[in-house]
Amino acid sequence: MGVRRLPDPCMARPRPTLPIEVDASAQQPLGMPAADFLRDYWQKKPLLVRNAFPGFVSPIEPEDLAGLACEDTALSRLIQHDRERDAWKVRHGPFAEEEFPGLGDHDWTLLVQDVDKWDADIAALLSRFDFLPRWRIDDVMVSFAATGGSVGAHVDQYDVFLLQAQGHRRWQIDTRDAPPLHFRKDVELRLLQRFTPDHDWVLGPGDMLYLPPGVPHHGVAEDPCLTFSVGMRAPSAAELLGDFVDTLASESDDGLRYADPDLEPARDTNEIDAAAMQRAVEALNVLRMNDPDRLGDWFGRFVTLYRSSGEAVPADDERSRIEIEWDLQQGHMLHRHPWTRMAWRRATRGARLYAAGHVYELPVRDAQAIAAAPVFDGTAYAKLSDRGRDAVYDLLAGGQYHLAEPDGGAP
Repeated sequence: MGVRRLPDPCMARPRPTLPIEVDASAQQPLGMPAADFLRDYWQKKPLLVRNAFPGFVSPIEPEDLAGLACEDTALSRLIQHDRERDAWKVRHGPFAEEEFPGLGDHDWTLLVQDVDKWDADIAALLSRFDFLPRWRIDDVMVSFAATGGSVGAHVDQYDVFLLQAQGHRRWQIDTRDAPPLHFRKDVELRLLQRFTPDHDWVLGPGDMLYLPPGVPHHGVAEDPCLTFSVGMRAPSAAELLGDFVDTLASESDDGLRYADPDLEPARDTNEIDAAAMQRAVEALNVLRMNDPDRLGDWFGRFVTLYRSSGEAVPADDERSRIEIEWDLQQGHMLHRHPWTRMAWRRATRGARLYAAGHVYELPVRDAQAIAAAPVFDGTAYAKLSDRGRDAVYDLLAGGQYHLAEPDGGAP
């Protein structure tokens, strides 16, 4: 009987280098299966996807963006660059319409956050990112840049997909390990002091660049262009800890205190000894959320409120539940408020639905259905359990939904 020879690890073939640029197809919009993208690129490596949105036509025009930047409730910025002095000027909106014609035809950029909350066609683009948890997606920021317009070389601490919507933008990135991340102190923006790119591309409509956190990048408009930035929600550890501690403190029993029933005579009355420190740790540990449902409820409330710049307001004319349900039977629809974020989680029993910081205990099917549906018609509403319908009506009363006639108008 022969001896089976094991392969020599020294003779193993090296793993092929992953490409940084791929072509999309109708079957694979990322140029690969979503599972491969998440395994090899997500939060690891940049990726340029050519024709990720083939034949893409922007649902908005630069004039629409300028009009939105004039709204009081829109978050907008105008960034201008003086090339001769390498000086940067940042202004925050709202802006007056008459300002834009005087900006000239080069070296300025207008950025507006949360455009998906204002425009349904922009919001519809997010369905192309359903391989990610929806609660991880923050917003779609839209920028218009005149020729030469830029926000400077910088680095983000969150994942972003940069979709070219109109015109052309040159993107340069630095993929080296440990690139220099020192910031300039002479500008309001957090711009890099040094930027040495090792990749350089020009993106046209439908091309998309994915950047994980921490990759230095610089985009400059080759001609007047629109760029859509799909940014992820990435709270810092400090933000998580701050909210967590605030929640613990607000829910704690005032009777839970530092205690030392085992105290022994002090060797030095001014010393904080090791035993005292251990008691302090034990006092803090009493507040820990050992209950997974309690911990999950904290996180669910946090992520459905995090970085929300808008808030739903209850309607002035609250209608009775009987009237609402009758209207739904007649073809009216419930539309979720664009600022209302939802997510759900399996709990010890059933599920929890999180909506704009509110928590509802529901059957799994109800929690899934409500979180997934931006619009509820009478048929979908009728399929919910009593508890599910209770939750929807409560959310409607709180302004998280509004009732619309079949043609889209208010009743």
